[in-house]
Amino acid sequence: MLTKDLLRVSRAGGGYHPQFADSSHEALAARVLGVYQGHVGEPRARLQRALTDLEGEADDFKLVRGFAKLVEREATVETRAPIPPERARKRVFEAAQAVGVVTEAERETALTRAADRLGIDADALESSLYADLADRQVLAAVDARWSPAELVTQYNLSLAQTALFDATEVRVRSSDPKAVVSAVKRLRLMYEIRRTPQGREVVVTGPDAVFSKTRRYGTRFARLLRTVAGTSEWTLSATVDDRGTERELRLTDADVSVPGVDPVAEVSYDSGVEADFAARFSSLGLDWELIREPEPLEAGEHVVIPDFAFDWRPGGAGEVRDTASGDTELRLFFEVMGFWTPEYVAKKLDRLADVDDVTMLVAVDESLGVGADIEARDHRAIPYSGTIRVKDVRDALRPYEDQLVASSAADIPEEFRPEADVVSLAALADEYGVSEAALADKTVPDHERVGRTLIRPSVLDDLAERIEAGQSLATVEELLDEHGIDDDGAVLSRLGYRIEWDGLSGGTVRARSE
Repeated sequence: MLTKDLLRVSRAGGGYHPQFADSSHEALAARVLGVYQGHVGEPRARLQRALTDLEGEADDFKLVRGFAKLVEREATVETRAPIPPERARKRVFEAAQAVGVVTEAERETALTRAADRLGIDADALESSLYADLADRQVLAAVDARWSPAELVTQYNLSLAQTALFDATEVRVRSSDPKAVVSAVKRLRLMYEIRRTPQGREVVVTGPDAVFSKTRRYGTRFARLLRTVAGTSEWTLSATVDDRGTERELRLTDADVSVPGVDPVAEVSYDSGVEADFAARFSSLGLDWELIREPEPLEAGEHVVIPDFAFDWRPGGAGEVRDTASGDTELRLFFEVMGFWTPEYVAKKLDRLADVDDVTMLVAVDESLGVGADIEARDHRAIPYSGTIRVKDVRDALRPYEDQLVASSAADIPEEFRPEADVVSLAALADEYGVSEAALADKTVPDHERVGRTLIRPSVLDDLAERIEAGQSLATVEELLDEHGIDDDGAVLSRLGYRIEWDGLSGGTVRARSE
C-alpha cells in the first residue's frame, strides 16, 4: 500500500479510476531502482536529492515517489559513526555544561576535551554527534525484490489498495470464492453472498452495517485486494466515500495482479489510539511482547480477533516460555473499545460474553460507560480518555507477571555457580530464559551481587588492591574493563569509593569518607 498523498485517480464521468502505470513506465521504474542501488554507502540526504532531481524530469512526481516508497521498504539504513551518537552526545553535553559553552571557541574546547576522554579525535566525535538523524543515516543495502516490470506491477497493486482506503462496501466475484471468504474472515470483515445476473458475489462491509460509512476498515479492504488479485479471474467493485461524494471504483484481473514475490509484512492499526499505544508500550522494553491481531477466539457462533495479545518473553526469549504450574496464563489478550454507537457496544459486549477460557484486558473509552458490564463478563476493564495510559495497562499486567515470575523461578535451581568470574544478572536471566526478577531470591555462593552484576570475591580483592583514591576515572574504568565490568558506580561504591566529577578532565576517584 501507498500513503494517500501518493494516490493518483481520475474522477472522469463521476467514477473513481486509479491511474495505473504500464509498460511505458518501466524505464522510470528502472531509474528509481538505479538511484537506490547507486547510492548504497551514501547518506540518505544525497539519495533524497537524487530522487528529487528525478521527480523534476518525470511527467508525474507522484509516480516517482510511489516507486521510491516501495523500493524504500527493501532498503537497509544504518547509523555509521566512530562511537554511538547517544554516547557522544552525553559526553559532549557533560563537557559543555562544565565549560558553559557560549562562543564557538568554547564549543571547540568542549568537543576537544570530550574527545580526549573518549579516546578519539574531535572531528570523529563531531561526526558522531548526530549521525543517527534520518538524513545522515547511510543507505547500507538495497535488496531489490523486483525487476522494473515487477515494480510496475507492485505499484499498480499498491495504488489500487490505496484507492480502497475510503471504501464503504466492496463487492467481489472470483474464480476462488473460498479464498476470498477465508481472507474476509481473517480480516474481521462482515460479508454476505448475493446472487446476481452474473453469478454469486461476495459483498463485504465492516463488522456491522452500522459501520458502512466509516473508514476504519478501509485498510482491511485494501489488504483483502491482495488475496482477490491472487486468484486467476476476478472483478471487484467498490463504493468509495470521496470526501463526501460516493463514487464507484471497478477493478478486474486485467488491471491488477500480484508480482511473483512474497508480500512485505506490514503492521497496520485500526485507529490512532491503537497505534499510539503500541508505539509507547513497545518502547518500554518490558518482558511482555506486544502481538498485533493474534489468533481468532471462539465466541459462540462467531469469532473475535482481539486487537493485541501480550506474550511473556523474559529477556526477549524467542518462544513463549512454558511454566511448571500449567495453569498460569502465558498469553493475555487486549481489546480496544473506541467506538461509541449503542449498536456497536451491544454487539461487542455480546461477543465478549461468549469468549471463554482466556484472559482478556479491555481498554474502554470512558464515554461508553460500560466498564462494569465488561468486568461482569470476567474481563478486566481499563478506562481511558483520548489515549490509553501505558501505566494502567502495566498495572493490569503485574499480577500475571508476578505469577509468571514465581512459576519460572520454581523451574530454576535454588543455587547458581556461574563459571565466569563476572556475569551480569541480565546475561544469567537470558541463559535460563527467565526475567531478572526470577533470580532475586536465588543463592550464588561463589559470587557477590554488586548492583546488577555477580562478581567473584577474588576479582573484588584484585580491584581493591589496584584502585586507589586519587586515580582518574579513566584509569579505573580500564581496570574494570579488564574484568568485563560496566557497572562502574556500583563497584566503586562497594569498594568504598565515589566519583568526584572534574568537569572538563573527566572524574577522580575519592574515598567515600573524604
